Amino acid sequence: MAKAYWITAYRAVHDPEALAAYAKLAAPALEGAGGRFLVRGMPARTYEAGLGQRTVVIEFDSVAQAVAAHDSPGYQAALRALGNGAERDLRIVEGFA
Repeated sequence: MAKAYWITAYRAVHDPEALAAYAKLAAPALEGAGGRFLVRGMPARTYEAGLGQRTVVIEFDSVAQAVAAHDSPGYQAALRALGNGAERDLRIVEGFA
C-alpha cells in the first residue's frame, strides 16, 4: 500500500494565538491517528517561483488514514480553534508504493 503525505503551506497567518491553539490540539490528534511529522518550518531556500511559506509535511500509511485523521473529532476541534487565524493550502498526496 502506498503511503500518503499531508502537505500544508501557510499562505498567511492572521492570528498567531489562534494558530498556537490549533497546533496544541492538531499535533496530538494527527499523531494519534498515525501521522508522523516529517517537516515543520520555513523553507531553507525557494526556487522556481517558490514561496517562503511555513510548510508542514506529515506521513501516513495510506490516503484513507490521512483522510480519517482530517475528519477525526480531535482534528476538527483543532480546526475550530484555528478559525480564520490562518490561510492555508492543505493537500493529501499519495506517495509511491
